Amino acid sequence: MRQNTLFMPTLRDTPSETDAISHQLLLRAGLIRQLAAGVYSYLPMGWRVLRKIENIVRQEMERAGGQELHLPVMQPTELWHESGRYADYGPELIRLKDRHGREFALGPTHEEVITALVANDIKSYRKLPITLFQIQTKFRDERRPRYGLLRGREFLMKDAYSFDMDWEGLDITYKAMFKAYHQIFSRCDLRFTAVEADAGTIGGEGETHEFMVLSDVGEDTVVTCSSCHYSANIEKAISAPSSDEQSQGEHSESVEKLHTPHTKTVEDLVKLLKVQAKDILKTLIYVADGDPIAVVMRGDHNVNETKLLNDLGVTTIELADDVTVLSVSDAPHGYVGPIGLTIPIYMDHEEAKIVGGGIVGANEEHYHLKHVVPGVHFSANRQGEYREAQEGDVCFHCGAPLQFDRGIEVGHVFKLGTKYSEKLGAKYLDVQGKEQPMIMGCYGIGISRLLAAVIEQNNDEHGIIWPKPLAPFQVHIIPVSIKDSTQVAIAEQLYKQMIAAGIEVLLDDRDERAGVKFKDSDLLGIPIRIVVGKDAINGIVEFKERHRDERLTLDQETVLSKVMEAAQN
Repeated sequence: MRQNTLFMPTLRDTPSETDAISHQLLLRAGLIRQLAAGVYSYLPMGWRVLRKIENIVRQEMERAGGQELHLPVMQPTELWHESGRYADYGPELIRLKDRHGREFALGPTHEEVITALVANDIKSYRKLPITLFQIQTKFRDERRPRYGLLRGREFLMKDAYSFDMDWEGLDITYKAMFKAYHQIFSRCDLRFTAVEADAGTIGGEGETHEFMVLSDVGEDTVVTCSSCHYSANIEKAISAPSSDEQSQGEHSESVEKLHTPHTKTVEDLVKLLKVQAKDILKTLIYVADGDPIAVVMRGDHNVNETKLLNDLGVTTIELADDVTVLSVSDAPHGYVGPIGLTIPIYMDHEEAKIVGGGIVGANEEHYHLKHVVPGVHFSANRQGEYREAQEGDVCFHCGAPLQFDRGIEVGHVFKLGTKYSEKLGAKYLDVQGKEQPMIMGCYGIGISRLLAAVIEQNNDEHGIIWPKPLAPFQVHIIPVSIKDSTQVAIAEQLYKQMIAAGIEVLLDDRDERAGVKFKDSDLLGIPIRIVVGKDAINGIVEFKERHRDERLTLDQETVLSKVMEAAQN
């Protein structure tokens, strides 16, 4: 490819309102352009990388037994009603109507469509197991698209679906997909980890794992044990019970009322009363599927809303607004307490162990109560694992300290069981001729998100540093001056040699200053750079690898063999 004709509009300055390094570099290097919030065009250089990611994914999926197909983007919403997910997805599901008034959705995922397809065409155990996958654009109306390709409303995804006769068969398929994902992300030269995860709106009846690329810009928190192999997303993570005695003062049947003006937060109360955050029992009001509930937590603990939602068996849960809080407690935020509440109260196991008195809201503005004991002065309707693991916690399995990192979710594998096959009629006749539901799994990889995640882990102050398997080109040839006929002749000769040898090469034949060419080369991050400069008259060129500072001077005749050697390492 000749750079003079390549559509690659680079930018000198970092675009405003771009927080993620990957977003900045994708725009600056001319790989993508934004059309609307969360919607991007992929330019030739970006598309070349995406195709390489796709090819790696495709190869490993086929090696694991998957068969590629292509499913419709437009999905009749009747299928979503049948599965029960129409309401679950809420406003993220982009809906539209055709000229006849029939409602469709732009597919955010394809469980319903693939299940309906298999239900119609597979009836016998002889056709099972089967795994089908596609690489396709997906659509989700994200409330807050951000970080460029890391959270968009239109994105490229690989989604696969498996159908087995029984759970033993699903175990085999799941392990094959799990192994394939490790191969895919390893081939992309990523630092990643697989963690236990929550199934979310996809749902399912068995284990599920997320594959996380470690990055400071990641929206997920990855919890890992420093000793054993335990790892989980923060939504799923558990830690060992606290070793604190949790006796906040002498037990007293007499509750003391305290005047605590202007203390709407735990921090305010700690400062005023000279206590620790763990001495406080905060009461948070949530709305779960439209009904208010109260959650009691220690002041130094956070609610894990995913665990709470799953324990309650509801579809949606969110913090109540000021009006709702006032209506159930007669007090504003910060002064709500569990005593006297008529709504259901949920309390974490840790808080239930308190044997002394804690501090709670008095359900009266500017007042709190002291010496309040769970089980004595108020009762919870249910106790459970509602708190979020946090720094300082230890592993539930071995007692070693837990570590917390940020991660970008790039893949997710699920054991779905019969969640979709039962509702959408995906059944088969077994050996005895008896009808059985198929046991399903699903497996997703964010292809366009991978593009951004790779850049997040591979960059420096000058630009992108592409891993060799994903680089848009393997070699960048730069004649310093196209007005120098010797430089141009040697550059052209090397260019043709490498093309003949099957090497992907970009020739910078632009009439630009050397500084501009070198800056663009560093920004683009092509693994190998060949500079044809003033020593070209003696048949000498400069060889440099993007991830190294070292520069080598090579004889023109040895360049091709050196490039071939470097490409293999």
